[in-house]
Amino acid sequence: MPALSPTMTEGKLAKWTKKEGDKVKPGEVIAEIETDKATMEVEAVDAGIIGKILVPAGTENVAVNKIIGVLLEAGEDAKSIDAFLSNDNKPKPPTAAPQVASAPAAATAVAPAAQQQSSGARVFATPLARRIAKDKGINLSNVRGTGPNGRITRHDIENAKPGASGGSSAPRSASGPGARQLSDLLGMQYEAQPVSGMRKTIASRLSESKQTVPHFYLTTDCRIDTLLKSRQALNDAANGAYKLSVNDFVIKAVAAALIKVPAANMAWADTETLQYKNADISVAVATPNGLITPIIKEAQNKTLPQISSEMKDLAARARDGKLKPVEYQGGTFSISNLGMFGVKDFAAIINPPQACILAVGAGVEQPVVDNGQIVIGTVMSVTLSVDHRVVDGAVGAQWLQAFKEYIENPILMLV
Repeated sequence: MPALSPTMTEGKLAKWTKKEGDKVKPGEVIAEIETDKATMEVEAVDAGIIGKILVPAGTENVAVNKIIGVLLEAGEDAKSIDAFLSNDNKPKPPTAAPQVASAPAAATAVAPAAQQQSSGARVFATPLARRIAKDKGINLSNVRGTGPNGRITRHDIENAKPGASGGSSAPRSASGPGARQLSDLLGMQYEAQPVSGMRKTIASRLSESKQTVPHFYLTTDCRIDTLLKSRQALNDAANGAYKLSVNDFVIKAVAAALIKVPAANMAWADTETLQYKNADISVAVATPNGLITPIIKEAQNKTLPQISSEMKDLAARARDGKLKPVEYQGGTFSISNLGMFGVKDFAAIINPPQACILAVGAGVEQPVVDNGQIVIGTVMSVTLSVDHRVVDGAVGAQWLQAFKEYIENPILMLV
């Protein structure tokens, strides 16, 4: 099983495009792998014959580096496969805990590490895993790591079984019975639907964000009458070459404001802060499996038509699950726009390790005061969610002020 991104630890073998006995050439697609964000094609590295498929199509939670099939070279036959699988090259158990089809994922990800306890050996864990374990009162010696060389990761701590704390002083959950247990007890009717890899990742990361990142929120109203007129004029002049959306202007304004107030274009890295040089804007896109955030890279250097074209392409491929990891991993700032659904205002959850996310509401016609006169104007509410560890209130306010200036005077984005 190939690692299709730096953070991938397992995936679903969605489809074999070749069957046993088929000849393959280098570069030929042999399988499709479904990660938590997209479905990607896997190409053969060498020429040969598909001798044996070890992991059937549709298998979920296949650990990275697990052998999924055997390719025969010239002169090899079925006996070569048996010899390969019976000698030292036999597939080893994956570093992740063994998967049990009938058990919940949380129950299979972590198991007591009795040997670690008895031997007193050093426990290897990531800094984030250690911090979360400390906050939750979990004894790392009782957690089996699924990372490289058995290192304990954030996911291992979050999926730790009750009782992994190893002591009575650990915090106890006050959440009561789970949704399924309560529904069964009360005789409530429901249809259980499997949780996709993407939804698991969203749940894990957003839970971590709200629990570990100190959010604060800043809201302002932007009058967008001038922007709407400029958008209409530009689209009319384009003669169909492009069609700009309000969101394209928002992306450009966000990027321009980050260049004007670079102290908001930061990330927290525990022992240091990172100052980004470019405005790489992650834009939340709804897909059938959940949200994904394709990135407009170096948005400060792109024109509105370039942003519009790139965003349409990224959004279409995001919905089809065809994005490459490099197209959605990273980013320095996020935008979540629900204005097209008529939502007036909301607060979004920060997408770590980024420090800011802007929630954009709908443009609503309402009475506004203009030079002492009450007139009807179109107002768009935006809320900036900020990581207080790296961006202070004054910096967040300065950035929001700059964004408002660009949105209300869109010509400033063109110079």
